[in-house]
Amino acid sequence: MSLKTTLEPEHSGILKFVSAVFYAGSSFLITVVNKTILTNFRFPSYLFLGIGQMLTTIVILYAAKKNNIVNLQDFDRSIFIKIFPLPLLYVGNHITGLASTKKLSLPMFTVLRKFTILMTMVMEASVLRKSFPRSLVLSVVTIVLGALVAASSDLAFDVEAYTFILLNDAFTAASGVYTKKKLGTEGLGKYGVLFYNAVLIVIPTLLVSAFTGDLEKAISFDDWLRASFVSCFLLSCFMGFVLMYSIVLCSHYNSALTTTVVGAIKNIAVAYIGMFVGGDYLFSWTNFLGLNICMSGGLVYAYLTFHPPSSHRAATNQLQPINVLVTQPSTDRLPIR
Repeated sequence: MSLKTTLEPEHSGILKFVSAVFYAGSSFLITVVNKTILTNFRFPSYLFLGIGQMLTTIVILYAAKKNNIVNLQDFDRSIFIKIFPLPLLYVGNHITGLASTKKLSLPMFTVLRKFTILMTMVMEASVLRKSFPRSLVLSVVTIVLGALVAASSDLAFDVEAYTFILLNDAFTAASGVYTKKKLGTEGLGKYGVLFYNAVLIVIPTLLVSAFTGDLEKAISFDDWLRASFVSCFLLSCFMGFVLMYSIVLCSHYNSALTTTVVGAIKNIAVAYIGMFVGGDYLFSWTNFLGLNICMSGGLVYAYLTFHPPSSHRAATNQLQPINVLVTQPSTDRLPIR
């Protein structure tokens, strides 16, 4: 007779890495595309752009459900309980993210986004009851210190822009932590989180856009007949879906904190490219020094996350499935009476 005890299997390293790279690439591309639409084309409504991304998500997932490509739970009252408060966090993340992208230069946008890491760590400790090693905490402090140094010499300081980006950090951290928590909710899954988030927030967002006059500004925009603008707008809508899917996928295979780390690594490329592309970066040595401190801390943070110390790996290796073989005593050698 054999008795076999197993632990819950972890996702493979390849899936973790691929999902992380997928998220980093998607986040990089949509940042550049949104910056082009809101800054270069001077599109007046970041809210309308977010609505386009939500509608694209709904259409793609609904079509996939109808063609039996993905499985989605049918809508019922339990959806509200299962998914709350993700819709509120997602719409806040969308609005503040697009607003800060429009009002900040790319390098400063990516520097101030580093505060998301600290906020995610705090929220994971409070919501998911996680603890972190001292080396990881020190790397986070380095990232935040670099961000403060860089922001202290921002020659284009804007109170409204900084308010939007810090709110965006808070919404992003909360969305990541609660997305990880809701992925384990029975009946939702990756696609359910994406689809019902978009369904529940698109109409309220559309109403807000209409009442504030934002919708009218978007419709009356002069460049709707320009093929270059329409192409960028449609690309942004599609990339909005891809980004949301990549975030959920990365959070599914990794932790919320790891997803935030990947975003920080992506920001290294965005920050340095933004010095040469976009034309809105105002150089100063203090800003440049803070940027490099911030990025150095991000690399150390990533190394500690994806390459934990040997003691941690040894502890992890001990948590392998244990095979226990129990045998009945042989009767061949029993004395004959």
